[in-house]
Amino acid sequence: MNNKWMKGLLPLVVLGVAIGVFSGINATANEKEDSKAVDKRPTVKIEALAASDHQVVITSYGEVRPLERTQLSAQVSGEIINWHPEFVAGGLVKRGEILFSIEPDNYQAQVYSAQAELARAQAALIEEQAAGEVARKEAKRSPNLTHSDLYLRKPQILSAQAAVKSAEANLKRAERDLENCQVRAPFDALVIGRELGLGQFVNTGAQVAVLNNIETAEVLIPIAGFDSAFLPRQIKGIKATVSQKGLANITREAFIARDLGIIDSATRMSNLVVRIEDPYGLTSDVPPLKFGSYVEVNFAGQTLNQIFRLPQELVNNSTVWIVNDEQKLQPKQVQVLREEGEYFLINAGLDSQDKLVLTLPEYPQKGMEVKVANAEVTATTNTDNL
Repeated sequence: MNNKWMKGLLPLVVLGVAIGVFSGINATANEKEDSKAVDKRPTVKIEALAASDHQVVITSYGEVRPLERTQLSAQVSGEIINWHPEFVAGGLVKRGEILFSIEPDNYQAQVYSAQAELARAQAALIEEQAAGEVARKEAKRSPNLTHSDLYLRKPQILSAQAAVKSAEANLKRAERDLENCQVRAPFDALVIGRELGLGQFVNTGAQVAVLNNIETAEVLIPIAGFDSAFLPRQIKGIKATVSQKGLANITREAFIARDLGIIDSATRMSNLVVRIEDPYGLTSDVPPLKFGSYVEVNFAGQTLNQIFRLPQELVNNSTVWIVNDEQKLQPKQVQVLREEGEYFLINAGLDSQDKLVLTLPEYPQKGMEVKVANAEVTATTNTDNL
């Protein structure tokens, strides 16, 4: 009985095993078909390019210096009787303010003496002019006689007139010396040093202080050869921006005052002078930019037409990669016209609407098929937003 049951069950077991084997083979075949259907193309992002006009920005660096540095001297001699409270090292004084005063009594006396001398000379001139008038009237009474210039008092009048002019000159000189007893700031100034004190006697021409003009400052900036080619033809008067980096960033407006007109023999660079008005903010509400500060200067150069501006990371050995219409990688040789910050300016080798590859595969090959992640792209003028 058992043998019969076993004989009846055996075909069923064989059939089940056959079905299982067939199912396994079929599943394996399906897995192979599925694996063949997997897209193994590398995925890239692209950006459609469009050329645009580009304003070159030239950057250089330099040190802020005063427009002029004056060694102040006394024009008269005498004792110092007072000085301005800001007339100390580091003090700021305005144009026309009295920096210090010299004892004026002797010079006031000289003015009085010159005034008296002028009055005497003027009186003598009046007397000679009156005498000359009398002589002319006497000469008219005897027209047949010849009268000399001496008789008509002409030399005496000329001498009296000369004496008046000499007295007037002496008075002006005395008044000037009296005025020079008060030494005034020739411009808005930063006091660098002072060499006098109360009660000190100074001689004419003695140096008493050093002043820096703070009405205007200058920055001498070198221009390298690769930047010189992009300078505008007319450089004077171009607006510039001066920036000082640090804990408190300072930015000031400036302009290019002049080109020094020579090439430095050591650096082979040309030099421009940038001028900053009121660097210490004495007359305006602007942050002070102190002398000696190291600053960055930026100004506009030439405008380049139909330029591609690409991040440097996308340009390798003057080569960029694009995706052609067949969704394949294609390298392109480009001409880098200028490096500007993190970007290259390219003027040859690319065409508008070229699809620039932004995310390159690890081992790119010419003709490699790729899958575009952002298939819908629009033309842009540059890649600043990438």
